[in-house]
Amino acid sequence: MNGYFITFEGGEGAGKSSILQAVAGKLSEGGYDVLATREPGGIDIAEKIRQVILDKTHTAMDARTEALLYAAARRQHLAEKILPALNEGKVVLCDRFIDSSLVYQGYARGIGMDEVFAINQFAIRDVFPDMTLFFDIPPTKGLARITANENRERNRLDMENIRFHEMVYEAYQMLLSQFPKRIQTIDADQPFEQVEANVMKVLHSGLQKHVEEEKQ
Repeated sequence: MNGYFITFEGGEGAGKSSILQAVAGKLSEGGYDVLATREPGGIDIAEKIRQVILDKTHTAMDARTEALLYAAARRQHLAEKILPALNEGKVVLCDRFIDSSLVYQGYARGIGMDEVFAINQFAIRDVFPDMTLFFDIPPTKGLARITANENRERNRLDMENIRFHEMVYEAYQMLLSQFPKRIQTIDADQPFEQVEANVMKVLHSGLQKHVEEEKQ
């Protein structure tokens, strides 16, 4: 597998999805073969699972059901889209991956991060991102962005109280301490252009290192 797998993580309203699309275009212009995708979703089956998970009327959904649905969508997405792209040597940019399940379902939902990791280990086996970008912004500011953006998709997670989103943020901090080499922090509480520039700098550094390692 000679591709490069980069995931974008962060709380609601962090701006990672918009930045991902912008940098995907710039990397393509720079000569990289790029695949931009998202979770849950990215392919037909996973997109249908996404609709079930995020439907605002599904308030009765059990936390473990939610975790299993995310893992199922992730497995299909990985098998059908991500792994083939990596095997073709592409740079894969994915909006969310396993870290999201660990923080949202494992910690904020109270299932347990180890338990959710076990579910996802079955789904992804030994496939982990080469690099993860965490878009760091206080939950209150992220949620304020959502409120101000009338065009943004509203989903069931947006309906959670502030404490839920604070727990998501706390869990990301835990992952940062646990995986300091893989996860890089991006200050998302800045103008779009500045965040984009910082992301491009980090990505170029990681990709150049990857190219050098592939030559050895």
